[in-house]
Amino acid sequence: MTEFAAMTLVDSGELPEYPLGSEDRLDSHYFMVWERRRWLNSDMRLKATAECRAYYFDLINISYDQSPIGTLPLDMELLAKLLFVDAAHFRSLCRLDFGPLHKWSQCIVEGGEVRLMHPMVLRTLTEAISRKEDNRARNEAANAKKRIQRLRSVIAGYHAELAKNDAAIRFMYQWLQEQGCEYRTSQWVERAMAAWSDHMLALNMKNRRTMS
Repeated sequence: MTEFAAMTLVDSGELPEYPLGSEDRLDSHYFMVWERRRWLNSDMRLKATAECRAYYFDLINISYDQSPIGTLPLDMELLAKLLFVDAAHFRSLCRLDFGPLHKWSQCIVEGGEVRLMHPMVLRTLTEAISRKEDNRARNEAANAKKRIQRLRSVIAGYHAELAKNDAAIRFMYQWLQEQGCEYRTSQWVERAMAAWSDHMLALNMKNRRTMS
């Protein structure tokens, strides 16, 4: 018999904290990773009824659109509505050893709310979000490289030697970023060059004071 037979609310102080928050999303993902072989050999598939397996799979899909992602509400009646099933019947299924909420357990999420989590769902989501962040970092790095190259080409039109100075180009690129410059007009480029000149002048003066 599962812990959902009585669905007793556990003291929130004893519950694990769910590591994902409302800001962790996979809105652009219209699919989820499903470990086929693991599922085919799992106790849930081998021992649960066809009805319980169907609701179990549905709840996993539903959890991907919840907040925080990967969790479910604790309200059994609401879960039954989400599954389009009679609440009393759903409760009876959850009393089975391999019911629709097999291995779902209570956790505490941001704001102190108690919800349900599943270790497999959490692991899959954590890996997906990690890949998403890695892809974002790679894309940002690639885009920054292209913007720096474009800036170098523009600077070359003003000062060919300055365009060969990697430190100068990176300084001006960073300066433009800090100014919130989205469109690099000739005025902004000239201001960036002036900022680099001021930076070098201040640096030289500092070095002279140190040496004197």
